[in-house]
Amino acid sequence: MKKILLAFALMSSLVAQAGKVVTDSIRSTVLHATVKYNVYLPNGYEKDGGSYPVVYLLHGFTDDYTAWAEKGQMQTVADELIETGEVRKMVIIMPNAGGPDVMNTWNGYLNMPGWPYEDFFFQEFMPSVEKKYRCYGDKGHRAVMGLSMGGGGSTIYAQRHPDLFSSCYAMSAWLESDGGRRQTEGIDDKVYLVSQAMKEHSALNFLRNADEETLQRLRTVKWFFDCGDDDFLFDLSVNIHRLMREKRVKDELRIRNGVHNWEYWHLALRLALPFASRNFDYSIF
Repeated sequence: MKKILLAFALMSSLVAQAGKVVTDSIRSTVLHATVKYNVYLPNGYEKDGGSYPVVYLLHGFTDDYTAWAEKGQMQTVADELIETGEVRKMVIIMPNAGGPDVMNTWNGYLNMPGWPYEDFFFQEFMPSVEKKYRCYGDKGHRAVMGLSMGGGGSTIYAQRHPDLFSSCYAMSAWLESDGGRRQTEGIDDKVYLVSQAMKEHSALNFLRNADEETLQRLRTVKWFFDCGDDDFLFDLSVNIHRLMREKRVKDELRIRNGVHNWEYWHLALRLALPFASRNFDYSIF
């Protein structure tokens, strides 16, 4: 009986410490569309009244803003890590940038003909959500991370905007493309457009072509690449790590047993959130 009561007390304590995930949306004048997103709010958010560091958690190709909460169980991970003190309380924002109907749905975090998503993200989305959800809104309290297409998006965002992010954690990252092929000759379908965008914004070519001033700015970001040893994107993570070393931009690379799936990314999130938390600026906490 005592054991049952103890287990019940422990479960009640965990429930009491739980955060929550809410769904919201923003009307974009840049995209001429309404964009949904999920937000994780830590336990006590409503009562605290203060500001929080923020993590942008990006989904992969064929998924949407619900994937991290529903498939990746991110709330469970965040609640546990906050409860154990492995991470500070934070707001986690999961924007929508895709969907399963890849031929007819825009996928991708980059600008492409007809869909200037990067402009939307930095000009509209980030300022709006950080104000609405009481985020500090500076480099020292902002991180970006994601899986696959979101891992590539995270890396490219941090490369092109290193003044905005303290850290970047890229999981199984899609970092460049050969440009793809049109499904129908002469018609730019949406898979082709996102493949072209990944080719034009190649994270590897960005490093290869970076001048010293750019490299100095990249050195202000903490970088982490995490990929399974049997992942079909394995070589991209290894190659960007080699380029980072060549360019003297410090990064971390972890190759663990695994493939391109949610089992791998669920565990990766348990490493990614503490990495972001360690690299926030605590001078004003």
